Amino acid sequence: MPRPLTAAVRDLARLVVPVECPGCGMPDVAWCPACAAPFAGRPVRAERAAARLDRLDGVAPLPVWTLARYEGAVRGVVVAWKDKGRVDLDALLAPAAARAAGALAGTLARAVGSRPLLVVPAPSSAAARRVRGREHLAPVARALAAGLGARPAPALRRVRGSDQVGLGVRERGANVAVRADLATLARAARRTGRGGAPVCLIVDDVVTTGATLAAAERCLEAAGTDVVGAFALAATPSPGRTADLVAPRGP
Repeated sequence: MPRPLTAAVRDLARLVVPVECPGCGMPDVAWCPACAAPFAGRPVRAERAAARLDRLDGVAPLPVWTLARYEGAVRGVVVAWKDKGRVDLDALLAPAAARAAGALAGTLARAVGSRPLLVVPAPSSAAARRVRGREHLAPVARALAAGLGARPAPALRRVRGSDQVGLGVRERGANVAVRADLATLARAARRTGRGGAPVCLIVDDVVTTGATLAAAERCLEAAGTDVVGAFALAATPSPGRTADLVAPRGP
């Protein structure tokens, strides 16, 4: 297609479906460098921000790694990708997960050893899946798994409860019940070519109270796997606290 015609088609498309950065509203770009920057850093630990990850049984909370605080431009990007049809943002967030995998690979390899490592997306409600028309975490899980030499295993299902948006700490805890598809876990583990009990890394979009991650952890442990941690694109700091998201000392 000649260049002037290409430009004309692009301009017409912008009139029909305007393109703008979901973080700041900059026109004519899918995302701007400033709003993409928070997703380009090294993962930091975030479990202290998630009250529901405290197991109250003497066991340390599940380690959680995240890339950004869920506020401002980061929130705009995640909401647009998750709930406003901005599927094109897969091209920003999936590579961000792959880079995070590179930073976490050494730490996870020591914990996993020679066993199968599975990347398990946190489950959405059936209603949320219908509205979105897809499993929005699938491309992020695939990218994370590829970077870790693992296999994605979409094995978790919500069995009751609505979407978590707008719920408080207590409500989120009561709203989540999860079941595991054992066949999916077994199939993904076989495809790694490794033996032994699978080790799972849960992946989510945003960590708020940790209720979803806690339910997923319990479910996967009951299914006979070990859960090594969780990764989320962003995390919400606890109100009034500034040190909930901390950089790890090691990889």
